[in-house]
Amino acid sequence: MLYSSIDNNKIKDLKKLHNKKYRDKKNMFLVEGKHLVLEAYKTGYLKEMLLEENELLPLDVMTYYMTNNVKNYLSELETPTNVIGICNKKEGVIKGNRIVYLDCIQDPGNLGTIIRSCVAFNIDTLILSRDCVDLYNSKVIRATQGLIFHLNIVISDINEFGPKLKSDGYKIYGTKVTHGKSLKTLEKVSKFVIIMGNEGNGISELSSEFCDEFIYIDMNDKCESLNVGVATSIILYELDK
Repeated sequence: MLYSSIDNNKIKDLKKLHNKKYRDKKNMFLVEGKHLVLEAYKTGYLKEMLLEENELLPLDVMTYYMTNNVKNYLSELETPTNVIGICNKKEGVIKGNRIVYLDCIQDPGNLGTIIRSCVAFNIDTLILSRDCVDLYNSKVIRATQGLIFHLNIVISDINEFGPKLKSDGYKIYGTKVTHGKSLKTLEKVSKFVIIMGNEGNGISELSSEFCDEFIYIDMNDKCESLNVGVATSIILYELDK
């Protein structure tokens, strides 16, 4: 089927998926570009696909076609691509021994970077507080370079899961710019949670109450702090040695 009008009901519904409330209501989200569509397909997220007319991408999913004006209407990119994927959200569950918790991370690029680092350094579960930037924000998805589809991700607040993880023997580490224990001297433990805080305010008081210990990254005096995406990557690299 070829969609040629932006007034088509299906096209108007897909456009609404740019809005978080509508994504939550429909439990779906969009991805743009061949790479992201292929990653979504390989991991079972891809539900349907829209191709620009005369394009070919032979995947075993329901495929529709769209004209250039519909593509431009649906796209959030300055230079729209010729393929848009319609994906189902997947609900993760907390599992594994290596967990990262993000406390009110707001920047889409930071979240995307952290997701990539979690995959690179063998994190089992990434937990996002409910006040983090939306996981399915298109900027987040693009920043992950498709690795969003390769990580177990849960949305929950620490008061909901923290007591159980503590009783199950997880060591919970909070991060601070100074004080606490140097990352270089951190003893390896089999089960841990690393809490990374908000870009401006760090971790919340509530998260701090759950921490067994605080850690920081040694830096010279010229640098006061690191971007949270960079800091997370350094910590996860050290813990994966």
